[in-house]
Amino acid sequence: MKAAAIQEPASDTSFLQRHSVVAYFCLVFALSWAGALFVALPSMVRGVAISKTTGALMFPAMLVGPSVSGILLTHIRHGKAGLRELLSRMRRVRVPARWYSTLLIPPLLILGVLWFLTIFEGRAFAPNTFYIGAAFGVIAGFFEEIGWMGFAFPELRRRCSAIVSAVLLGALWTLWHLPVVNYLGTATPHGEYWLRYFLAFAAVMVPMRILIAWLYTNTESVLFCQLMHASSMASLVVLSPVNLGAAQEANWYFAYAGALWIMVAVVAAIYGRSLTLPTRLN
Repeated sequence: MKAAAIQEPASDTSFLQRHSVVAYFCLVFALSWAGALFVALPSMVRGVAISKTTGALMFPAMLVGPSVSGILLTHIRHGKAGLRELLSRMRRVRVPARWYSTLLIPPLLILGVLWFLTIFEGRAFAPNTFYIGAAFGVIAGFFEEIGWMGFAFPELRRRCSAIVSAVLLGALWTLWHLPVVNYLGTATPHGEYWLRYFLAFAAVMVPMRILIAWLYTNTESVLFCQLMHASSMASLVVLSPVNLGAAQEANWYFAYAGALWIMVAVVAAIYGRSLTLPTRLN
């Protein structure tokens, strides 16, 4: 399934049009990190540690970055036709039924990893049931993917293969979380294990972005990417064990990352660097 081609602007001479990808990421980081700073500033001015509540509020403030930047750069790069086409991809629900089953990948992998760790490492790794936490995944998935997959990935894919574009986007996506990394997960703040947790977090984010890119490449549906992002984050928020220390949390993230990379290896072996099969096989 391929999206309708977007007509290029008649004049492609402005800086933002010629460097739209760089402009997008600069704007994303500026808006998101400024939003996080705005929320944290009162604590910083008073010279007190940022509380868990403040840290949790920094993340919603960051969501303006990917969404606003994606819409703005789409308009600059492709005009009103591009915005209409973006909206159509955000409403695309008619995809082959088999792709809907892939939304179960994050919760099933997480449950499998935690089940394994519970048996061999102890009951502390038993999955949680914080169901209301799924709302965080829905909100993040909706706003973030407007930019990540609605604009950035298609633009990157013009320049390099789908899998390389996904790895690059996954790395930048990880760095984008930097202001709030110490407040993600349940064992927060992570203290002396901050770096270990960040590396484990990165090891999860990059393969998850590859899987999201795989779905987008085969469905051209931003909505589907929003659902996959929501499934991934909601599963982490709902199921993450709550009685772990910072070192244990980093370790279980590394275990989950290993399961995701195995899944990515299978996808890459079947679909190749383009992350899609020939039309006759897809």
